[in-house]
Amino acid sequence: MNKNLFFQALFKFFAGVILVGILVFLPAGTFAFFNGWLLMGILFVPMFAAGIIMMFKNPLLLSKRLNAKEKEREQSVVVKLSGLMFLAGFIIAGLDFRFGWLVLPKFIPITAAVIFIVAYILYAEVLRENTYLSRTIEVQENQKVIDTGLYGIVRHPMYAATLLLFLSMPFVLGSAISFIIFLAYPLIIAKRIRNEEEVLEKELEGYAEYKQKVKYRLIPFIW
Repeated sequence: MNKNLFFQALFKFFAGVILVGILVFLPAGTFAFFNGWLLMGILFVPMFAAGIIMMFKNPLLLSKRLNAKEKEREQSVVVKLSGLMFLAGFIIAGLDFRFGWLVLPKFIPITAAVIFIVAYILYAEVLRENTYLSRTIEVQENQKVIDTGLYGIVRHPMYAATLLLFLSMPFVLGSAISFIIFLAYPLIIAKRIRNEEEVLEKELEGYAEYKQKVKYRLIPFIW
């Protein structure tokens, strides 16, 4: 086992737990925020399990997933906009709970949590199908076009999964107001996809033909 990779993954995991915890519970003004704990559980427990599996089964993939430094300037802007969206969305969800701006029925967070878990499973399947996936836009050595499985349905199944993940988060937290903020994500991800496809079409052999084969980027029959 690569000890440096292990400690890097562990550090980023606990840093994420602490950051999300602060963003959710500090605005809420209390730790007695069930929806906050629900989100923390369904977000970080599967993430920890996936990290352990990748550590032993595919450490190279884990290393690529931990690298978030974008080389493309346009993608760097996308990452910053996404960070701002999460910052505002989590804070507003906490404040919404504290002040009771808009109370949603209890079944909505539970339903959203189920959708979140299903999306997580889809995300894991994408990682299984495509071991070239990194968090940055780049073409790797010996990389090949994947056109089977979920990649035979849409060209960017990972982003399709994150769309479900991120749009369900505000409802897990019980905040319709936060959901309005998270509606920025489809626009942000569309910008990322357009730039990513430009890079892949130029640098990845066979990608132009793949675009002709699989017509839809993110949502079947829509876009």
